[in-house]
Amino acid sequence: MSVIIRETRAIEGQKPGTSGLRKKTPVFMQPGYLENFVQAIFNAIDGARGKTFVLGGDGRFFNDRAAQVILKMAAANGAARVIVGQGAILSTPAASHLIRLHQTDGGIILSASHNPGGPDEDFGVKFNTPNGGPAPESVTQAIYEESGRLREYAFFDAADVDLSRIGEIRLGEMIVQVVDPVSDYAAMMEKLFDFAKLRTLFANGFRMRFDAMHAVTGPYATEILEHRLGAAPGTVVNGRPLPDFGGGHPDPNPVWARALMDEMFGPDAPDFGAASDGDGDRNMIVGRGIYVSPSDSLAVLAANAHLAPGYRGGIRGVARSMPTSAAVDRVARALGIACHETPTGWKFFGNLLDAGQVTLCGEESFGTGSDHVREKDGLWAVLLWLNIVAERAESVTEILTIHWREHGRNYYSRHDYEALPAAQAEEVMQALRSRLGSLPGTEVQGMVAEAADDFAYHDPVDGSVSAGQGLRVMFAGGSRLVLRLSGTGTEGATLRLYLEHFVAGPEGLAGDVQATLAPVIAVAEDLAGIARITGRKTPDVIT
Repeated sequence: MSVIIRETRAIEGQKPGTSGLRKKTPVFMQPGYLENFVQAIFNAIDGARGKTFVLGGDGRFFNDRAAQVILKMAAANGAARVIVGQGAILSTPAASHLIRLHQTDGGIILSASHNPGGPDEDFGVKFNTPNGGPAPESVTQAIYEESGRLREYAFFDAADVDLSRIGEIRLGEMIVQVVDPVSDYAAMMEKLFDFAKLRTLFANGFRMRFDAMHAVTGPYATEILEHRLGAAPGTVVNGRPLPDFGGGHPDPNPVWARALMDEMFGPDAPDFGAASDGDGDRNMIVGRGIYVSPSDSLAVLAANAHLAPGYRGGIRGVARSMPTSAAVDRVARALGIACHETPTGWKFFGNLLDAGQVTLCGEESFGTGSDHVREKDGLWAVLLWLNIVAERAESVTEILTIHWREHGRNYYSRHDYEALPAAQAEEVMQALRSRLGSLPGTEVQGMVAEAADDFAYHDPVDGSVSAGQGLRVMFAGGSRLVLRLSGTGTEGATLRLYLEHFVAGPEGLAGDVQATLAPVIAVAEDLAGIARITGRKTPDVIT
């Protein structure tokens, strides 16, 4: 066994985005491709010598092989210890927790989040910094620059490490510490939530369904919901992580979690339904006969977080991504706490969390979290909802209805146009961008625009500025549209249109979402010309 230096070449197109580097799996399997990026990570953080890292992923195809490569490269680069989940499995929030718990020098997470997995599908790698959160732009830029000038990488020539057994193994001078991927995370959840009350809830006949979508949260949900809380066996479905997610799309929304939606709107629906995504950081909440939008979920959690032991003293502030609806803003005003609007990307919440300015954060893309880790956390959100249901002794429908009566309702939807030619997507963006300056004060199809801009964020903690984060048009009365290009896909361009309309209530609180938003949808087409430019008469996904 020895350290060998292998020649490589600079690989184009390896710039990591807000969620790390994502490409098709065959791209990562090219000789030297993964190695180039991993060596770039080590170089960008001033080397790995003497450092400790966390390593794990969501179990998608190539997860196991990539983990072995990374372990051998960490050993060759002089790392002292790597804490790795058994079987190279770790949910993203669990990895964040381990980084913080063991005060490591960061972690490498193998996942393409909610994207499909398999030999011809998606794979991803991202680096999380010592605070447990996604690397900031300064680090991702340094990784990108390193990947473009690399000519060699270090590799430890040795047999694969047995990751099936918990314990410590030596790989050269480096210690590989294989840990139970679930236990530390579950212990943290027990401190945040009233497990005794939740056990009583289930003992009294409360029924729920959790769809793990054959992704990483299966073992976590089974251990916590069924084993520790006493939910009925079979509460967790699709609970075994599979390399191709069972052929499905592990994105917890009404389209890809169709079976759960059908059950929750069926004649014998459970009391509560939930789903999580590929790496466990997203969630969908469904009540009996009612879907909870992520924006409404964040608002309800903020209004009721004090009902859980971990937040009994109240919350310091909230933050939402710019495309997320303003529902949580109204809660923040009622509570007298700060509300921050950030660009899309969890790393923007990290500064606010580390500075103690906020407690809860959320995105419209089914991500919610708190200061317990530095990632969004799907199962955490489910448990907080359950704790609220147990404390209030009300159904999801009752909780939402009471919330809307008190705060009003922000009707909200996201329309996704996927795999568009990049030129078409940019033409749509430019069509709206070119009109932003002339919109304020004008009327468009009966709606008066009050403001319009290309959103720029001024970080209140470090003073950095992030410009060009999405096109916004705000109308009188609380309606709004947002248009932006997403960076989470691996093929073509994804155009996202966000639509919002506020109703003060109590009238109009139970209307159809798309029908209520129809005037805003019409204005968006007038201003941006999505159908005219792309030929797409309807979105690929509506959430």
